[in-house]
Amino acid sequence: MRVLTRALGGIAAGVRARPGVFAAAAACVLLAQFVLPPLVLSIVRKPWDFFTFNPWLKKLPEYLMGGEATLRRKAEVVPNLALFWFSADSPYGGVEWGFAVDVSDFGRWVLTAALFGTYFALWAHRRDRRAVVGFGPPVGRQGGVVGALVSVVGFTTGPCSVMGCGAPVIPVVGLAFVGLSSGTLQLLTMLSRVATAVVLVGMTAGVLYFGWRVGPRSDART
Repeated sequence: MRVLTRALGGIAAGVRARPGVFAAAAACVLLAQFVLPPLVLSIVRKPWDFFTFNPWLKKLPEYLMGGEATLRRKAEVVPNLALFWFSADSPYGGVEWGFAVDVSDFGRWVLTAALFGTYFALWAHRRDRRAVVGFGPPVGRQGGVVGALVSVVGFTTGPCSVMGCGAPVIPVVGLAFVGLSSGTLQLLTMLSRVATAVVLVGMTAGVLYFGWRVGPRSDART
């Protein structure tokens, strides 16, 4: 408990010390997750030609406050509610590809952005204090930042809700390959979800470690 308290105190101190770094990093990650998937799909498949917010969103407050659906049903519906989507029409009719973002996706985006923002704020705070990172020589410190940046790209091409692709949730980069079998798509789905979970756990561990390193040291005699 003392270790966790110290880590949380360090995280709060790091974010307070470098709020600009936190805000800039979080905003960049959030923007990248919004822009890169449709950009990748537009380059490798077909430029998107349609974007819209879910027109039903204006009825959401009425739905939440109304009594026509049970609380359990509302809890099931809201996380899967689409917020907006991009799509590209096929020249042969139908949809060439589509990229939809629901409430769960957006929540994951915000969590990811906050994690990366906190990571870089703590990294900058430790650098300013000229503290020893503890993972090796200075090159290792830079490697950790490069790894975090690579993870951003990985997240922005991670699992997403798509249309016309043969699977409900697959990594965006998988859509670059037309004609993949359903088994291959399912494998990409599983690998993408596992990779996303691994990166989230790794970033959380990194944030807690940096927080512990910069956190206030309590006096063991008290």
